[in-house]
Amino acid sequence: MAQPHSSSTVTTITDEINQRVGDLAWEELTRQLDERGHAITPAILDAEECAQLASLFEAGRFRSTIDMARYRFGDGRYRYFEHPLPELVAALRSSFYAYLAPIANRWSRLLRGENRTFPLSHEELLELCQKAGQHRPTPLILRYGEGDWNALHQDLYGDVFFPFQVLTVLSVRGHDFDGGEFVLLEQRPRAQSRAHVLNPSQGAFVIFPTAERPNRGRTGYHRIGMRHGVATVTRGERTALGIIFHDAA
Repeated sequence: MAQPHSSSTVTTITDEINQRVGDLAWEELTRQLDERGHAITPAILDAEECAQLASLFEAGRFRSTIDMARYRFGDGRYRYFEHPLPELVAALRSSFYAYLAPIANRWSRLLRGENRTFPLSHEELLELCQKAGQHRPTPLILRYGEGDWNALHQDLYGDVFFPFQVLTVLSVRGHDFDGGEFVLLEQRPRAQSRAHVLNPSQGAFVIFPTAERPNRGRTGYHRIGMRHGVATVTRGERTALGIIFHDAA
C-alpha cells in the first residue's frame, strides 16, 4: 500500500483497516486467547501491502536500530519506528487495540492481586504512557537472514505495558525463507514449560500476551508467564512487523 499523501487518503486507509479488523471473528479469537493464550487471524494485509511495509526496513524513519548479536538477543536486526508512525502501522495499532482492550480488562479481573485496567481507546493508553515517562514509539520491523534467531523475551519497556501485542510476517514461508518459526513459551507454575511453535501466513496476525495470561486451575485462575522469540532461519530472509501498544521509556 502506497504511503498516503493527503488527509483524505489517511482517513481512507484508517477506515479500511478499521473495517478489516472489525470484520474478524472476534468471538472465536477471544475463545482461542482464553483457551490457548494466543490466536492467529486470517490474512489482513495483502501481498503488496506486506511488500511495501517490508521495504520500510531500508526506507522508513526510525528512532533506533538494534543489532541483536551485540546485546546477545540472538542474531538479526530490528528497527523501531519514529513518530509519526507510517499510516498503515498507526491504523493497525489503534484498530487492534480497540478490540483487545476489553479482553485485557477481563483477563486483569481474573488474575489475583493488583492488576491495572486499561482505557478503551489507544490515545488514552498513550496518555498513561506519557504520564509514566514513556514517550518513545515501539512498533518495529524485524529482519532475519540465514542463521538468525531471536531469544525468548518480553517487551515491557516501562511501568505501563499493555497485556497483548500482535505480529505479522511480511515474507512468504517456503518462498522467501525457511525456518524462523514464531515461538511462544508458557512458564507454568510448578510444572515444565510448554512451547507453541507457530507458522502464520503472510499478512496474518498472531495475537499473544506480552508477559502473562490467566489459566484456570482447580482452585481458580492463576498466572502463566509468557515469553516469545523466533527460531533459527535456515534459508533466505524473513521480515516481520511487530506492533506493541504501549510506548517505551
